[in-house]
Amino acid sequence: MVGVPRAGGRIAIALLVAVGLVLLAVGIFHSVKPLPPGLNVDGPLRSVSDVRFLSDTSYIGTDDQRHLEQSIFDEVFAMIEAAERFVLIDMFLFNDFQGEVREEHRALSAELTERLIAQKQRFPELEAHLITDPINTVYGGQRARHLERLEQAGITVTLTRLEALRDSNPAYSAIWRTFLSHFGTSTGDRLASPLGDGRISLRSFLILPNFKANHRKVIIADQGRGDDFAALVTSANPHDGSSAHGNVALRFSGPAVQDLLTSEQAVLAFSGGPAAQSTVSTGAPNDTTDAGLRVVTELAIKQALLESINGVNAGDQLDIAVFYLSDRDIVRALLAAHERQAQLRILLDANKDAFGREKNGIPNRQTALELHRAGIPVRWCETRGEQCHSKFLLARRANGEATLIVGSANFTRRNLNNLNLETNVVLTGKTAELTALTDAADWFELRWSNTDDKRFSVDYETYADNRVWPQVLYRFMEATGISTF
Repeated sequence: MVGVPRAGGRIAIALLVAVGLVLLAVGIFHSVKPLPPGLNVDGPLRSVSDVRFLSDTSYIGTDDQRHLEQSIFDEVFAMIEAAERFVLIDMFLFNDFQGEVREEHRALSAELTERLIAQKQRFPELEAHLITDPINTVYGGQRARHLERLEQAGITVTLTRLEALRDSNPAYSAIWRTFLSHFGTSTGDRLASPLGDGRISLRSFLILPNFKANHRKVIIADQGRGDDFAALVTSANPHDGSSAHGNVALRFSGPAVQDLLTSEQAVLAFSGGPAAQSTVSTGAPNDTTDAGLRVVTELAIKQALLESINGVNAGDQLDIAVFYLSDRDIVRALLAAHERQAQLRILLDANKDAFGREKNGIPNRQTALELHRAGIPVRWCETRGEQCHSKFLLARRANGEATLIVGSANFTRRNLNNLNLETNVVLTGKTAELTALTDAADWFELRWSNTDDKRFSVDYETYADNRVWPQVLYRFMEATGISTF
């Protein structure tokens, strides 16, 4: 009788070990598995035309009230209204979800929906594609009526197949893939939605901790003149709750538009969407060597950022404005650039607000502390509920050459290491010869220095955090992926 429980205990231990090994194998494989074809694009440098730097920004006026100056979605809507044959939009957040404190600035999701439908009705032969993230249906837990309306109007809607991507939170995703994913998802009302109004199913809720996304923000459209195509890459979302956020964008024409389109065709392919039929003339593979624009996605964005940071030395200027800064390789590169006596300025969101909820300042206050202690100047965006959501790097060298990198990717492990889908563009040239570079430099300078009647940023001490435990928590979250940044 004594041997039975011992044998049973050994069996239970063996089963636990077997399950643990299976979970370990699943976690490792899905963290390093091959990417779907067409991702991690490091595009060639292309000649560029009609390149424009655009921004949405907020500031505090002399009346101590928030004021907004915006241009990005006005340009997006203008591009849609000019399209006669083709438009493709890939946007992460495309919904009217609101937090506990509603942002009443602009109903961007409804505006974009109506503009697309109106243009399709105006030009019935218009090939129109929307790619978006399943977060907009709360991973199948809610109906997205604006997406249904687009489909009814003849616009193809493709929800990105996130399970094809690598896992950024393998400790959870291994469990989800092994035990939970097979049940699928569906609409339901068991739980309150964590993203807005309404209720969702438990199965939808259990997808959330995978912490992965198609985080891209792209539009490509013909401009109704022969083969003239234009593109816009941005950090802004058509999301009502984000409509007051600060953001940046580059709008451009030229052969790099085809590189961008090819990268989007890859997402359509692995997500089961229809093929995008239009093509853009690209010219020669490397039709410029000193000035131009290139498309970078996923890990190639990190490589471009590091190349720019590692390329600045004494006499050079490096300006960064970003919503999240936490990637350890980027932080180490910034510290090394400072040691080389390059002039650095870092403008960060204080990570204090998220759609009406108060945040704890992680990770920016922790990386800012590290940079500040090294002697790197750091300032915080002055915000009142909105976020300083830009992803911006401008390197200006003493010889007049400059590199501008903007797009969707925050400077974090998840955004820069082939986990999320991300798209950025890299613009290079002489500052004096490209208005977009001059405009970008002026944009940063204004936000760093403020004016007598407009306050964009505040001193480092305003949100400084010297506590030890948030430092430990930030390092753990960045290393493991058990985080929302």
